[in-house]
Amino acid sequence: MATMERFAHSRALITGGSRGIGAAVARRLAAEGAAVAITYRANAGLAGALIAELTGAGHTAFALPGDVRDRAAAHAVARQAADRLGGLDVLVSNAGVEYFGPLAGITEHDFRHVFDTNVAGQLWAVQAAVPLMTGGGRIVLMSSVSSTIAVFQHSVYAASKAAVVALARNLAPELAAQNIAINAIAPGGTATDMATENARHYTHPLLREHDLPAHTQIGLHASLGRLAEPAEIAAAIAFLASPDAAYLNGGTLAADGGWM
Repeated sequence: MATMERFAHSRALITGGSRGIGAAVARRLAAEGAAVAITYRANAGLAGALIAELTGAGHTAFALPGDVRDRAAAHAVARQAADRLGGLDVLVSNAGVEYFGPLAGITEHDFRHVFDTNVAGQLWAVQAAVPLMTGGGRIVLMSSVSSTIAVFQHSVYAASKAAVVALARNLAPELAAQNIAINAIAPGGTATDMATENARHYTHPLLREHDLPAHTQIGLHASLGRLAEPAEIAAAIAFLASPDAAYLNGGTLAADGGWM
């Protein structure tokens, strides 16, 4: 259960925070006392609705437009967030894109789009946030269960999420000198609109002939037998961002329901 004390007086920036897991993280951190800033690239309406929800409940929250793929934009939005929050203590780098495609059809644009968002975008977000964490801080990157499993025609996305694991591991000793801990989270199937759009791709074509809905088939890959709710992933992220995870650094937490 969330408590107000864990993030009291904390200032948090959540990239890609207008929907899905990002929005759930904003709700969770705000409920535990954090002042939150979210970024969005295109969903101004969803971002505005979330901020109205949070401020209506008495929380400090605002949204900033920005594309994390652009290094200058990532730095600018982090500075804006820190200026308005009075500093920065937590970064949750959530912005990301999905991609499925056969090897023969992968274009340079496809590759750049995925890696510029899922890898470079997270690197730029960290690079921008670190100088603003003058009192130390915690960073959580977004990986995926796909970084450690094989999914049909998912190579580019999986490779991008495996790179995030390497980023967390290798940035940890460098950032520890500044009292900043960095970890990643690797969710399994989660009930978001992104999952709805891509659920059928997560099963092998030979299994798509069955009558089970795609969401059900994905859920059955988890020992819990269901998809995660965004709030459940947000709870794990909140743990990594909190003092409760004081001795975790450079790791990747699997939040996959016991993937099998």
